[in-house]
Amino acid sequence: MQIFQMILLGFLVVCAISVSFSKKLLNSILIFMSYSLVMSIIWVLLESPDLAITEAAVGAGVTSILFFITLKKIEALGEEEDKDE
Repeated sequence: MQIFQMILLGFLVVCAISVSFSKKLLNSILIFMSYSLVMSIIWVLLESPDLAITEAAVGAGVTSILFFITLKKIEALGEEEDKDE
């Protein structure tokens, strides 16, 4: 169990660093979502299920949806798809 916690903490550090170096906004949002999901797993391991549910719902759910809506409104999502083609 200790090794699993260390792997999760390492993944959190990697996510935190990689989101700041990501060039594409969509990739940054996906990394942020994975960060929030891993953080909710850590809250469960720390025996705090109320914080885990809140982190999963707000961090990975609502905030990510708002980020996707914002990307669509500023048309950054369509521009990134056009650049790839």
